[in-house]
Amino acid sequence: MKGEDFRLASEDGFALSAYHVEAEGERRGGLVLIQEIFGVNENIRALADSFAADGFEVVAPSLYDRVQPGFRAGYDPDGIQAGLQVAKAVSWETVVPDLQAAIDHLEPPVFTAGYCWGGSATWIAACRNHGLTAASSFYGRLITQHLDETPRCPIILHFGEHDHTIPLSEVDKITDAHPRLRVFTYDAGHGFFSDRRSDYSAEASALARRRTLKFFEKWNVAPD
Repeated sequence: MKGEDFRLASEDGFALSAYHVEAEGERRGGLVLIQEIFGVNENIRALADSFAADGFEVVAPSLYDRVQPGFRAGYDPDGIQAGLQVAKAVSWETVVPDLQAAIDHLEPPVFTAGYCWGGSATWIAACRNHGLTAASSFYGRLITQHLDETPRCPIILHFGEHDHTIPLSEVDKITDAHPRLRVFTYDAGHGFFSDRRSDYSAEASALARRRTLKFFEKWNVAPD
């Protein structure tokens, strides 16, 4: 890993851990990288390092710390069940200020990207947090529970066409509620962006990454 762990102070004084990586070369902006259900594990840290190599200063906050500090899990069945149990105990009411602490730690422009549970958190952040320039959400299953909310910053969404946890009928609900959103689907399953998961697709992840970087570049200005 290229970065280091540090502590973020949320607005209520709670201190959560986070992984931080400085941008390599010319800085293209800050990036809040939002975890899967598995916590800020080796995969998220490797992703943070890779985005730093693309020129982003990255902060990956440990958003489960209020429930289970330092939680990290693998992708085996036990890890999945453990992650799901912790996710159920986490409240969006605390996730939002904890994400705000990560956003405020970075100099603008600040972007966000999240995967799995983090894909849903990315939608919440785009709708409720301030100071974000643009967002990229990957296979967020819980987005359909928040379709009455409207993103305050530009956002793109990515889904796998063979994701048994998020059928395309659920994706249709999102586009029906927000017809102007840019939503991409891929010939892949859930978790296709992570090379640690069985549904990993090198082709789909490369395309989604290019689209994300292009989208961030388009909106690469500091917010008002």
